Amino acid sequence: MSQTSGWRRGVTVTVAGALCATALLVAAVLVSGCGGSGGGYTVRAIFDDAANIIPGEDVKIEGVKVGVVGPVTPTQAQKAAVVLDIENAGFQDFRSDASCTIEPEALIGEKFVNCLPTQPRAEGTPLPPPLPKIPSGHEGEGQYLLPVTNTSSPVDVDLLGDINRLPEQQRFTIIINELGAGLAGRGSDLNAVVRRADPALRELDKVLAILAAQNKTLVNLAEESDRALAPIPGVKQQITNFIVGADTVSRASANQRGAIARNLAGFPPFLEQLGPAMERFGRFAEQTTPAFTDLKAAAPGINQTFTSLPAFAHSQTAFFESLGKTAKVSGPALSSLQPLLARVKTLGNAAQPFSTSLSELFTSLRDTGGLERLMDFIFLGAGTTNGYDALGHFLRAEGIGNTCITYAVTPVSGCGAKLFSTSGAASSASSSSSSSAVSASPRASATSIVMARTLAVLKGATPAQAIAKYPGSISTASALAGLGGAGAGAASAQPVGGSSAGTTYYTPSPESGAGGMLLNYLLGN
Repeated sequence: MSQTSGWRRGVTVTVAGALCATALLVAAVLVSGCGGSGGGYTVRAIFDDAANIIPGEDVKIEGVKVGVVGPVTPTQAQKAAVVLDIENAGFQDFRSDASCTIEPEALIGEKFVNCLPTQPRAEGTPLPPPLPKIPSGHEGEGQYLLPVTNTSSPVDVDLLGDINRLPEQQRFTIIINELGAGLAGRGSDLNAVVRRADPALRELDKVLAILAAQNKTLVNLAEESDRALAPIPGVKQQITNFIVGADTVSRASANQRGAIARNLAGFPPFLEQLGPAMERFGRFAEQTTPAFTDLKAAAPGINQTFTSLPAFAHSQTAFFESLGKTAKVSGPALSSLQPLLARVKTLGNAAQPFSTSLSELFTSLRDTGGLERLMDFIFLGAGTTNGYDALGHFLRAEGIGNTCITYAVTPVSGCGAKLFSTSGAASSASSSSSSSAVSASPRASATSIVMARTLAVLKGATPAQAIAKYPGSISTASALAGLGGAGAGAASAQPVGGSSAGTTYYTPSPESGAGGMLLNYLLGN
């Protein structure tokens, strides 16, 4: 029974091989009849084995159809050249690291070519050069050549299943008969074919190459692992407790696996939102670093403030209680101010035109320099009526405020002085006997003698000549008192404006005579 079934399996394998050969011959006839592929982006992929792949099958990238399989022809190096017509313009850019694999659509059925235009790489890494184009005069001219090192055609699962049903001795016989005879003396080619036929071995080669490049890192890792694992025997009880706790957590997690699954389903969106949020938080931290630095310096004072705050709050209690009592008393008074405020509002409305005009006046004074001009007028006016020499300030003019300042053609009671009168003493003796006339005569005479002598000196006479020309005995104090106003009878000389006015009063020596009086006059005393 077993020999019969083994013979049937051998017949099945033989028939499958005959079918593969027939397919290759049909493809060759089709290629010779049609004359090659049409225009567009065409890739000529070289495979070790193209069994069961026929023209018209799909070319896919990541499960998306991007083209169709064109002619399948054998090459002089006993390989299979599969023409791939890439119809999707977005994928017509195969690079030198592109790869293609013949894969089945199902366990038993049609096949398709799964390609990758370029290998994944880190962002910013430059792209490899594009596939080279076959030059003129060569088979497949104008097509982009994908070498056999970038392709693979794994052994189908159904063929492995057919072989695995046979005894080991017959399996070994099939391998020797089918592969040994065809690849006699081509061990290296067989090795390359086997590696390309099994993607797992090819990926294993890559992993081993990476490990070989990182051998020093692995040695350091082993040494660091030894140092890290050295303390473990001393804490084995803690590790045991950790394992027991982890088991408890795992059991609890298993009971809540539905909730955990929902949490994990929402975790990727959370991470997507967390990234921008952390970036904003980082910028916020950079901007607030100076503020927190200053806050650290101010922390002792802030602590002291909060320490003293309870006592301060306690003291404020009495203040607010007193404020409440004051509010009770002042509340009615403030309420009674409402009629007054209404009247003040009415007054404000009525005073608005005046205040507007006053504002314009002040604005004009400010903009045109009116205040500065007023101060200039006061300063310059004071300068025109007063002088300054080596002895100090002196008064050129004096304002007299009494009843004798106007000019009169008839005598006025209490005012008996005459302009430039030199006979004041004689006239005063024969004046009226009334008290007012008697009191006015000395003032008028003294004033007349002083003015006469002063005018004489101003005309060029010496003080002695002025005294000789206008004789008389008067004191400077009485003369000055006469100039002060009616009823003035001060016994001592005072500066004009009062004793506190700050005017320097010059007291002449007995020898100076009229010169001292002239100086006092010029000084405004």
